[in-house]
Amino acid sequence: MPKLTKTVIEKAPAKDQPYFLFDDQLAGFCARITPGGKKTYYVQYMANKKIKRVAIGAHGIFTTERARNQATIMLGEIKAGADPQKEKSAKRRELFVKDLAERYIEEHVISHCKPSTAKGYRRYLDKHLIPFFGDMKIRDVQRSDVAEFHHSLRRTPYEANHGLEIISKMFNLAEMWGLRDEHTNPRRHIKKYPSKARERYLSEDEVKRLSAVLDEIKLYPDENLAAVYCIQLLLLTGCRLGEIRSLKWDYVDRKMQVLKLPDSKTGAKYVYVGNTVMNLLDEVLSHPARPADNPYVIWGLKEGCHLDNIQKPWRRFRKMAGIEDVRIHDLRHSFASFAVSKGMSLAMIGRLLGHSQVQTTARYAHLMAGPMTEAASTVTDVLGDLMNLDTKPNATKKPKRQATNAIPGTKVVAPTFLTSDQAAKYLNVAPRLMENWRWRRVGPKFLKVGNRIRYDMIDLKSFVSSSVPC
Repeated sequence: MPKLTKTVIEKAPAKDQPYFLFDDQLAGFCARITPGGKKTYYVQYMANKKIKRVAIGAHGIFTTERARNQATIMLGEIKAGADPQKEKSAKRRELFVKDLAERYIEEHVISHCKPSTAKGYRRYLDKHLIPFFGDMKIRDVQRSDVAEFHHSLRRTPYEANHGLEIISKMFNLAEMWGLRDEHTNPRRHIKKYPSKARERYLSEDEVKRLSAVLDEIKLYPDENLAAVYCIQLLLLTGCRLGEIRSLKWDYVDRKMQVLKLPDSKTGAKYVYVGNTVMNLLDEVLSHPARPADNPYVIWGLKEGCHLDNIQKPWRRFRKMAGIEDVRIHDLRHSFASFAVSKGMSLAMIGRLLGHSQVQTTARYAHLMAGPMTEAASTVTDVLGDLMNLDTKPNATKKPKRQATNAIPGTKVVAPTFLTSDQAAKYLNVAPRLMENWRWRRVGPKFLKVGNRIRYDMIDLKSFVSSSVPC
């Protein structure tokens, strides 16, 4: 066989069957000619007593000399023990990052995280990581790719830094599962964006303003009373939103003044509360608007369910109180800040907020009940005074549900404010007549609360007694 050159390759004729031309100077270097005239450079070698070939590239894209140089390199690697064809097949079978993401969710997140947390991870992967890395092979992801991803989220530093932590864990697991070489995590040495810890606490004046708003909202029968009670309990207990929303009456221990939560972010825990919280729970339990058969303290619109969306009413409440920059979770921080102002230790505050390892200390919980209840009562009494709530000890028995002394034609307990339709029922007139009276500036006196109309019972009774014809 001659030495393979450009002239030899181009003059090689096409035949009925594909055939190879071998170079007589570099053993293993050859060219394959197909019946259609396509010519491709190959390296032929022996591995495990089998003849194997691996393509270098097509003639025209590769010159003969460049293909020869590449063949020399490959043959040297083969001599050292490499198997290019096996490596190429393995490369073809390699998984993509989107496959790693699915396995990460199925084998790690679901078994180690709570459902709500797993839902958050799934949302982040679908929104950010899979669109960016999904079609890349796991072994092909480099540090520069991760740096580019991190930079693409620079306008939302928290999201960018959160992505780094997910990538770090995913590729650590990929190494453990044999999908990537050891110590090649592409997240290494990428610096996070600086993030300033948010510190927002309610002052005493802000607590008073918020309390005044919540007390006013309780007067209106068509308001979301469950949301009002939810906000009050969040501030008085320092609990997380999910803990209060899912709080059931079965979890309330009146004798010990404890909320026995079977599950939370840190596992099962006791939330020690004081007289103020127990009195507020009594108010919720006896309120006529609360569905009697609902097992949740914070009842929802659906039968037997807890309140689902608290963010929308909270945005309205905080705007009315002039604290629009306060998040719901800041109520928990505010509880801690009032505890600090009363001189309590960090260890005690950590227990009140559920920051300690509950599993380790659960066996000693009965020994801590006294001081923990006293500490919780101290904080809640201070907040209760600011919120104009009853802070005195109450009976440990469940209060009886109040009799519904409803206004005729309504489900509203007097005295209170009525909507236009409820006032119409009370006066036994058509709702349209109420609107006509307002337009003519006659009829009973009314109030405008934003874009809502309210009638005071005192004004309605005065109107009835005067019997002035309209």
